[in-house]
Amino acid sequence: MISINTQGAYYFDGKLSAKNELAAGGRQIEAPSAARRRSMAWKILAAHDRDGGSNQSALNPSGPEQAGSGKLNIRFDALTSHDITYVGIVQTARASGLKEFPLPYVLTNCHNSLCAVGGTINEDDHVFGLSAARKYGGDYVPAHLAVIHQYMREVMAGCGKMILGSDSHTRYGALGAISIGEGGPELVKQLLGRYYELDTPEVAAVYLTGKPRPGVGPQDVALAIIGAVFKDGLVKNKVMEFFGPGVAGLSVEYRMGIDVMTTETTCLSSIWSTDERTRAYLARHGREGDYQALAPEEGAYYETVIQVDLSRIEPMIALPFHPSNVHSIRDFLANADDLLALVEKEGAGLVRKGGATGSVLREKFRNGKFFTDQAVIAGCAGGGFENIMLAARLLAGKAIGNPGYNLSIYPASQPIFLELTRNGAAADLLAGGAVLRSAFCGPCFGAGDVPQNNAFSIRHTTRNFPNREGSQPGGGQMSFVALMDARSIAATALNGGVLTAADTLEDFPAEDPALESGYRFDAEVYARRVYHGWGKPQSQEDLVFGPNIADWPAMSPLPEHLLLKVASAIYDPVTTTDELIPSGETSSYRSNPMRLAEFTLSRKDPGYVERAKLTQKLEQERSVTKGELSAELQEELKIVGQAFSAAGQTSQISPADLAASLGIGSVVFALRPGDGSAREQAASCQKVLGGWANTALEYATKRYRSNLINWGMLPLLFKDWESFKPQIGDRILLPNIRQAVSHGLAELPACLIRNGQTENIRLQLAPLSAEERRILLEGCLINFYAAENR
Repeated sequence: MISINTQGAYYFDGKLSAKNELAAGGRQIEAPSAARRRSMAWKILAAHDRDGGSNQSALNPSGPEQAGSGKLNIRFDALTSHDITYVGIVQTARASGLKEFPLPYVLTNCHNSLCAVGGTINEDDHVFGLSAARKYGGDYVPAHLAVIHQYMREVMAGCGKMILGSDSHTRYGALGAISIGEGGPELVKQLLGRYYELDTPEVAAVYLTGKPRPGVGPQDVALAIIGAVFKDGLVKNKVMEFFGPGVAGLSVEYRMGIDVMTTETTCLSSIWSTDERTRAYLARHGREGDYQALAPEEGAYYETVIQVDLSRIEPMIALPFHPSNVHSIRDFLANADDLLALVEKEGAGLVRKGGATGSVLREKFRNGKFFTDQAVIAGCAGGGFENIMLAARLLAGKAIGNPGYNLSIYPASQPIFLELTRNGAAADLLAGGAVLRSAFCGPCFGAGDVPQNNAFSIRHTTRNFPNREGSQPGGGQMSFVALMDARSIAATALNGGVLTAADTLEDFPAEDPALESGYRFDAEVYARRVYHGWGKPQSQEDLVFGPNIADWPAMSPLPEHLLLKVASAIYDPVTTTDELIPSGETSSYRSNPMRLAEFTLSRKDPGYVERAKLTQKLEQERSVTKGELSAELQEELKIVGQAFSAAGQTSQISPADLAASLGIGSVVFALRPGDGSAREQAASCQKVLGGWANTALEYATKRYRSNLINWGMLPLLFKDWESFKPQIGDRILLPNIRQAVSHGLAELPACLIRNGQTENIRLQLAPLSAEERRILLEGCLINFYAAENR
């Protein structure tokens, strides 16, 4: 089904071959360092690099056989954000000197579009977004019109382009565009005419053969790939490049459904070969001019090769609590009791006040059947036209037949919804018992169709992390979400909620090429509602502020010395951004940094906020005190003075001198923080509460590490963490930290202070670019730009 080669391979004559095989056949090949340039990914990256890739000397300054850490400096063709992120981005850019948007910037409204929480504040954000589009020259997509990524697919993404979005599922590779999801500050850099700094990525070939059988959809293929590569980090921060004879048999929407889920592999981005089906898709959307043929050149080299035989993929299910917890539906049903016991055990560990106990899930498995409670097909992964059409054909003339079972379907855009209405599919779905809703991302993050307590929901959406679909394990509310393809979800709904693989139905409709060619995109839906302001800024217009839209608080530069107090220590294998700053009801406060910060780690470590505030109070006193110090601050400075002495820094240092040069802040330790969403608030909320750093074994994604740096947070590495196992209440002293960052030191001398005892340790600070060092020294990206404008 899926085979993986990490030894590298060359592309010749339509297939991938190892170096020794080619040599034995007399084939002349280039060194990997040169052959990498023949990939689709490298050509697009080089075309958008400030120096055209020439600064990369064969992609790697450190050796011919490995991709190195040379920097690319990328300018994107377009930006996109939704209504959880664009207010903060505009506010940050405005504080940094923004005059007008220098490239197309699309502001969509698909996350807080229900306007159901927090009074007027969600709609206030939408009004702010429209005013920003008018003032600075952007495009504005009103609520319920399209989810962010579907709009970009239909209107903006094109072959050879690069697009940056403030959402982790920014993936338009199936249309030949390298697209990256990042935290808001990276978009701010583009808005201010700066570059996106990127370590030259490795490229992983995803070579597709065969053709999916009826009942196997794009989510099945995507989950199979995620399950094969996630655990070992095989494609982390790489570009996944899809090609091979299997591509031609997939519709463009099918490709998109696989492509958008590559985010869950922790890859940097993706790109697909293009063909006449790609051209036809763009032509149907009035953009045939955005087409160009893309394919790897003969002799292209790939560090990693993932070969996928599409004909052997089965209907899949990703069990809670991660998209990589993948099994075929057939294997799951054969081993349900054991697999559900593992899920129950993990769920019980998340719940603090009752909730998931005993065999709550195993009780749903009876007589060889597993009974689900709810189904959803939605968003950028599931809400495509073809997915919904196949569900409609399955339900036509039939009914769900279970009054307690809900199947909710969210078309990804109003043009899709309009076509479903015109061709009668919407009527078939409604008559069969499904509920049709507007374009909305809520089911993916907990703001729509939240299941009941202890329910098992199957969803064609993007993620199934704990906390994400609306449950609150910390409050005793637990739901279990599994990811599946729309085809098997429809089959399950038709079977009254009994889990059913679509390929087990004798009459399941085959993938129909007429679905692709017959889709009629009606551009008037957008023409009548979308505000198109790109290139037409109206500087005289005022931004419209609601009462919840607040500026960022002042943030101080990095001090000479730094005392970090551990406010949270998390030893889970991975900590997601949803755990760092929960989604759902918190989304309404994303435009108010101080109010949002109150939710930081609220579902993972409810005591974190209070601990961080106590540390922040000490720093606030230290920074303003001119005379006598409080007893608490004196004690803190005494402890630090002793640590300085133990570290050999000095034999004596007065509290007054320390008070002038020492910064005090909180720090979070987690083994691998930052998997999941691109949301910058996972880092900025810690900063607002006085955080100065994270310590980790490694960072789960590049985008989370970037968020830390852009908010002035040191991305420290604690490689020997098991020897010390950071604990809440520990202090970590970083003497001369400002000098260390300024000089680009990769290893930092530090002192661990625990229970009155001091031990010298060493922390790592992975290589930083000159600009990243300056951002950290200034205290955050806003300060960095303010310093340049002084």
